[in-house]
Parts: sequence; structure tokens; C-alpha cells
Amino acid sequence: MKKKHCWLVEVGKNIRAIRESQGLSQEKLAELVNIDRTYIGGIERGERNVASLNLIRIAIALNTEVGNLFPSLDILLLSSR
Repeated sequence: MKKKHCWLVEVGKNIRAIRESQGLSQEKLAELVNIDRTYIGGIERGERNVASLNLIRIAIALNTEVGNLFPSLDILLLSSR
């Protein structure tokens, strides 16, 4: 099994947190973004290195800035050690 990259895991956590705070299911988000629900699940688990275009689509569906999907620089620096 391929090891998940810690930065992708952090992006996935942020997407899940925003999605859940808005009361959206993975199914509903996938519908809004027009991608498969299993792909959303893979993103949220940090298993997918999601393309920029899909990150933009996710941000639009969640009515948030793309930057909000990414972890803070402090978290990235700590997780890279």
C-alpha cells in the first residue's frame, strides 16, 4: 500500500471540515463538483493528489477561497520533519 503524503492528508482534512461545517455529504459535494463520490472520499483521506482544476471546483462548491483548502505553512513545516 502506498504511503499517504502528509500534506495531502492535511488538505483532505480541511476539505472534510469545511464540507461537514456546511452540512454537506460527500455525495452532495460530489454532485456539486460533478465528480465521483469515491474520488471525494479519496481526496479527504489524502489518497489523491487532486488537480488544481478540481480544487477550484471544490472551493466554488463549498463557497470558500481555494487557499482555505490548504493547511497553514506552520502545519506544513512541522509535518515535513
